[in-house]
Amino acid sequence: MYRNVYLKHGKEESLLRFHPWIFSGAIHHIDHGINEGDVVNVLNGDGQFIAVGHYQGGSIAVRVLSFSETPVDEAFWRQRLASARTMRRALQLPNDGQRPTTAYRLVHGEGDMLPGLIIDIYGRTAVMQAHSIGMHRSRQAIANALMQVMESTLDNVYYKSETTLSFVEPESGFIIGGGEADNIAVENGLRFYVDWLKGQKTGFFVDQRENRSLLESYAQGRRVLNMFCYTGGFSFYAMRGGATLVHSVDSSAKAIELTRRNVELNFPDDPRHKAFCEDAFHYLEQEATPYDLIILDPPAFAKHRGALHNALKGYTRLNNKAFEKIAPGGILFTFSCSQVVTKDNFRNAVFTAAAQAHRQVRILHQLHQPADHPINIYHPEGEYLKGLVLYVE
Repeated sequence: MYRNVYLKHGKEESLLRFHPWIFSGAIHHIDHGINEGDVVNVLNGDGQFIAVGHYQGGSIAVRVLSFSETPVDEAFWRQRLASARTMRRALQLPNDGQRPTTAYRLVHGEGDMLPGLIIDIYGRTAVMQAHSIGMHRSRQAIANALMQVMESTLDNVYYKSETTLSFVEPESGFIIGGGEADNIAVENGLRFYVDWLKGQKTGFFVDQRENRSLLESYAQGRRVLNMFCYTGGFSFYAMRGGATLVHSVDSSAKAIELTRRNVELNFPDDPRHKAFCEDAFHYLEQEATPYDLIILDPPAFAKHRGALHNALKGYTRLNNKAFEKIAPGGILFTFSCSQVVTKDNFRNAVFTAAAQAHRQVRILHQLHQPADHPINIYHPEGEYLKGLVLYVE
């Protein structure tokens, strides 16, 4: 049914442990006529079937869709999407309780056995992002299956992959619906605008939902600094938690404007909030305000292993500045979303920063991505978000 990719002898071991990636160095040869994005069968050195997946040039040559001889057709997409939805229902997502949530991740790549595909739900709109050419080429079939699986709960599917697949120049836009798409979503009872047109990722960082809720419980009576604020999520949670002032900082003018709009949406004309478009390091060095609670949620400092050393230096420097700034008895929420930075890497960088700043520091919480961003047990690389909540004497 599909053309074949042949592995070198002995290179199937990781696949026998159900790891969903096949690296180019493991491949002996491929059938003539295979194009990027094609569905291919993967055979071991003896010609036996191992897996079926999407072929693509580059280091990760095949992303495995199934370890069974399964046709990748409409029924396949419906089954995988239905499985993802069933799990989110078990997590009570979405929910219409006292503090309703309409924003969550429905598909998290390898964590939902759909490597190369992200789908976030914002109310009645799904935002789909491809990280592989195979998923890009299958976007309409996936969107059609998604509408069937989500039944009457979804009106629109927006496709947004220009930042993840720039080399194939995918066009962003609605591939289903879109006429009157409402771009306001709800998270734990707080509302926010979703910029799926020009915003980062799919328009909002839904992976910090539970960590924002935790921060709210620490905000009462504190002066809060939200660094790398993006859309201001931590800021308006801090305000609901009773913070006495909240300063939001980002180097992007568009992010600051969206933060202001989101704060105004939840707390109109509230004088406690101010937003600043400024470089993080410069702000931490120049601002004289003593803060009792600081959030450091920077973009990924390392997107590949070659950048790891410099990234760890960056995390150390950033956290050092925060330790110097924070008032005695302060709380620091600090994060890394770099997949190549391990939990131990990140913790060591933060420990080094604390020692350099000569502060006594205790760990209150060790944070990670929420359950709607599941980690495939056979793909530990999927654990990308690391965080610490620290008490600073």
